[in-house]
Amino acid sequence: LPAWQGSQLFIKDLHFDGVPMRIYLPREPSASKRRGVVFMHGGCGIFGSIRSYERICRCIARKSDSVVVSVGYHLAPEHRYPAQTLECLRATVHFLRTADTFGVDPARVIVCGDSVGGTFATSVCQELGHRTDIPKIRAQVLIYPFLQALSFNLPSHQKNAAVAFLPRERAVHFILKYLNKDCSLKEPILAGSHVPESINLKYRKWINPDLIPDEFKLGYKPPLPALFLPQVHEEVQELFEARVSPLLAQDAVVCGLPDTCIVTCEHDVLRDDGLLYKKRLEDNNVHVTWHHVEEGFH
Repeated sequence: LPAWQGSQLFIKDLHFDGVPMRIYLPREPSASKRRGVVFMHGGCGIFGSIRSYERICRCIARKSDSVVVSVGYHLAPEHRYPAQTLECLRATVHFLRTADTFGVDPARVIVCGDSVGGTFATSVCQELGHRTDIPKIRAQVLIYPFLQALSFNLPSHQKNAAVAFLPRERAVHFILKYLNKDCSLKEPILAGSHVPESINLKYRKWINPDLIPDEFKLGYKPPLPALFLPQVHEEVQELFEARVSPLLAQDAVVCGLPDTCIVTCEHDVLRDDGLLYKKRLEDNNVHVTWHHVEEGFH
């Protein structure tokens, strides 16, 4: 949708440090500075836009009486990874530094994103967690985020392998497109052949079906061990970076994250990413609010 000027909101397109933005400002005067929301849209990094999330951002601004800025990061593969995360990072830093200009309390700014937007949101929080030159992010809201690319055989991957909109195979296909990789690598990655045993052992404490609550594992069958393919591993090194797989960030980074709200959906291949990150944050004494949508889809 194009920007729509309603009676409740003033909407304007801007650039923050070279990044396209759309800002939604409540027209009603406020006795105090408002909250701010930096919104990062989903779309696997290869589609989606400010326009496609227009209605959602208007709703957030109206219902929460907040100033919302929607980040129009440039899409892959034309703009190569990690351009998307870096643009979200630049836009967030700019907003934190100029929040007063928009009537926002810089101590009450959250970042929010859905799907890969949730990946970008938590990556931004991980990169800013220990910086002292800008205001701290107050909280992060992660809506069915993508958080790891080591295992595509968790219970939610099995249960929702053929679910509408984001089946398991399509999820991996989109990740490869986002990283500008050969999509013929999809099958060995689905099998887990891209991960050497040393990395599986290293991250087993964080990415492991045993960490998923029993009620989410009905019918789950552990997969057979995959044959490791070194050539595939070399082709997809980006999958092991925290900007793609935030679940792999070290404890020293995770413990510096702000209060977190995680939304998961039952009929979603990414459900268990959210469950694993919830446990990871709680283990590092980060306050987490969790909402699970029983009948929800990605």
